[in-house]
Amino acid sequence: MIKRIVIILLLCLTVTTMTSAADQDVPTVKKERNHIRAGNNLFNKKRYAEAEVEYRKALQVAPQSAIAQFNLATALLKQGGGSAGQDDKNNPVKQAADMLTQLAKNAPTKSLRSKANYDLGNLAYAGQDYAQAVQLYKQALRENPSDDQARYNLRMAQLKLKQQQQNQNKDKNQNQDKKDQEKKDQDKKDQQKQDQQKQDQQQDQKDQNQPKQDQPKQQQQGGMSQQNAEQVLKTMQNQENATQQRINAARAQQERRERARTNRKW
Repeated sequence: MIKRIVIILLLCLTVTTMTSAADQDVPTVKKERNHIRAGNNLFNKKRYAEAEVEYRKALQVAPQSAIAQFNLATALLKQGGGSAGQDDKNNPVKQAADMLTQLAKNAPTKSLRSKANYDLGNLAYAGQDYAQAVQLYKQALRENPSDDQARYNLRMAQLKLKQQQQNQNKDKNQNQDKKDQEKKDQDKKDQQKQDQQKQDQQQDQKDQNQPKQDQPKQQQQGGMSQQNAEQVLKTMQNQENATQQRINAARAQQERRERARTNRKW
């Protein structure tokens, strides 16, 4: 509900008429006055682009007319929708903000300076620049202490600023906690690495200090131990001997047969 009220206040831009008692001391000419009145009529009918044309005509007649400048800025804000994007020079809001900034400093009456600061405060509020909005609303109240809308918006901007600062501090603390945790984890990993290196060095030193002992013969190529290799070799020799014995036996038998055939009488 509060947010809705603030939005309504932000959109409640008003134009200044030539008959305002606080602004009667501003010098005017007849043509300027006629264009301003025509612009005000169009503005009240929400025909803001046409109102802008009339206010610009008034400024052609009287370039220093603070009222025409303020009303033109108001018409531009209505066309720009009060959006905060002010980087583009062709943006109506940007043009209006520039005019209001000059009026806040140089307008000939406190009433216009107050209104200019108030509208600039609304722009800052819409852009979530609550610190700037607070300062602008305060300045509006310095120029016109009886401006209840400026006082209400000031309170709202102060509340928003406090919430914004709390959120920023919370985010900052969370980021710091995250960095601290990351550093803690990294320090733990580094310590573990150092401990492991120290253990490895101690083990290497221990191995170097121990007397060397005869180590069992390692497996030979192909994964066979010396003992197994000797057993296989012995088996192969036995097989070869047995084979040789069979060959010798066969040869001896053959020789006996040959002798028997040679000694046979014919």
